[in-house]
Amino acid sequence: MQQVDPVVMSNTRREFLQSGTALALGLVGAAATKVRAQSGAPFPSLSHAAKAIALPGAGSDAIRVPTIQVPTMKFGGVEIGRMVMGVNPLYGFAHYNANFGRSMADWYTQDRVCEVLHRANSFGINAFNYVNMGRAPHDLTRFNTEGGKMHLIIQVTASDDAAALHRDLKPLALQRRGEEVDAAFQSGNMAGEREWCKRARDLGVLVGVGTHKPEVIEFIEEQGWDVDFYAGCVYNRTRTAAEWQKMLGGQMLEMPHEIYLQSDPARMYKVMRQTAKPCFAFKILAAGRLADGDVEKAFRTAFASIKPIDGVFVGMFPQRKDEVKENVELVQRILAGA
Repeated sequence: MQQVDPVVMSNTRREFLQSGTALALGLVGAAATKVRAQSGAPFPSLSHAAKAIALPGAGSDAIRVPTIQVPTMKFGGVEIGRMVMGVNPLYGFAHYNANFGRSMADWYTQDRVCEVLHRANSFGINAFNYVNMGRAPHDLTRFNTEGGKMHLIIQVTASDDAAALHRDLKPLALQRRGEEVDAAFQSGNMAGEREWCKRARDLGVLVGVGTHKPEVIEFIEEQGWDVDFYAGCVYNRTRTAAEWQKMLGGQMLEMPHEIYLQSDPARMYKVMRQTAKPCFAFKILAAGRLADGDVEKAFRTAFASIKPIDGVFVGMFPQRKDEVKENVELVQRILAGA
């Protein structure tokens, strides 16, 4: 589909806001800020169900509250959508190549980050696999100020202070990021990660462990760690150079941490099914490596392979089409048995 020019998007928001429908629903984002500055009116504070944002391919849906909502799951004490908003595309973490990552970062201005999050809210996506890096805290603050509502499942990096994140952001869950966990597993220092989980438990939030390796989940299950959930990348992208050389007869690949084997997802899905704990599968679309025609198959494989109490983290980059709408419609259709 043809890419919508940013100026056209801005004009659409302005015209919409001036209409009676917009005054009833309240369009958020840059246009709303401009109207507030001109009129002195308070910033609209609306529930996520009332957000209708114009995005490429949105068409008439841009002025209606969507009727299709992502199916939900129980997670802790709340209901969240079984498709959780992924964070990587919002800040250029393409996991593909530097040019694609730069394109994501350039397109995703703060205006667009907030627009896409509100668009996700309008379709019932109410959880966000957030990471507290760079501009992200400022974008999240603006989104919240505009009335956005997301339960935060925060990826906690080695440089993060989990207690400060809990104090400042009031997350639903803290999840140790897979990069840190996998490095600890490879170095034999999982005791440190277990201690991290114990400290997170003391904060009174749901505690999770992320990984790209099925064997990490198996290890934690065997050890009986006190955790609530797992986040598993369905592609094992943290194999070491020695592991790749062994697999390839001594040869070495370029970008060894971004190699995606077609045989990997089945291994992660098998381990997810074997644990009674909720799991979130991520990179189910191989970080954008799948052709458009293979996306539905990957979604169907994911939901056929995980438990009813499980969900998926999905990053979205709606530069050329309304991926939020398409993905929600697809998930709703799959889970309805269609």
